[in-house]
Amino acid sequence: MKKMLFIYNPHSGKGMITGHLAEILDIFTKGGYDVTAHPTQDKDDAFLTVKNTASDYDLVVCSGGDGTMNETIKGIMEGGHHVPVGSIPAGTMNDFATSLGIPKYMPDAARTIINGKPRFVDVGAFNRRYFTYVAAFGVFTKVSYSTDQQKKNTFGVMAYLVDAVKEAAAADGLTQSYNVTIKANDKEVTGNYMFGMVANSLSVGGIRELAGNNIRMNDGIFEGIFIKKPANLAELHITLNRLIRKEFNAPCFDYFKASVFEVTCNETVPWTVDGEYGGDDRKISICSMHDVIQMIVGSYAPGLG
Repeated sequence: MKKMLFIYNPHSGKGMITGHLAEILDIFTKGGYDVTAHPTQDKDDAFLTVKNTASDYDLVVCSGGDGTMNETIKGIMEGGHHVPVGSIPAGTMNDFATSLGIPKYMPDAARTIINGKPRFVDVGAFNRRYFTYVAAFGVFTKVSYSTDQQKKNTFGVMAYLVDAVKEAAAADGLTQSYNVTIKANDKEVTGNYMFGMVANSLSVGGIRELAGNNIRMNDGIFEGIFIKKPANLAELHITLNRLIRKEFNAPCFDYFKASVFEVTCNETVPWTVDGEYGGDDRKISICSMHDVIQMIVGSYAPGLG
């Protein structure tokens, strides 16, 4: 019998897995798996469990939000494992799973794992760590990890939007920027940016195609968008409207499609990685690691070419 490691975060998304756990385990068992279920106990528990034990299993399944998925992928990468990964989304945003067309209804996601096929997906390297779909700095980025968990559970995407508007309206939301030099595709630009993002996802922060169109998560290419500091609220509104319309050739943006990004700042800058606090640094190297993780997906996987 095949062996499965089932890692799940019991607190993600109002603890929604509690009501589906028995059915999910039944689906996995009927699908021919001897299941070891591991509820995460604390931060980095998923990472350490996967890193230390994944080679003992034929399949690793993760249920939680983007943070739990990040830990799972990081455990696979740092452990040097070649085990395919399945996902049962249970968080507030689930950008990574959404981009792969994984069903939001948890039993359907479990059935996709049993009936689906492994497809290779790119992973990002962020200095000495890994990320699944986004690394970002600047205004709005701290919203995803500072928004109260209860508020996330109650209001979902609206919680992010409300806190983002508050941050943008605050005085430091307009004046805070970072002097940044970006190197990508043999091009180098320097400017004062209020926001920067390198992503490999159809959905970021619950917003589809925020990083642009024609995105493929297995093409070895990431999308980078860097937003210049607006002079006033009127400019901020213009910038946000152009962002919504994906007008990345506008002068308020620097936009790249590249496999390697070098981002250098004249001061330490706090980053988020897959929606979680990623630390402060002055120099960041971000590169696409092409086709290094196998994700189990169904016939509909919009983010894969």
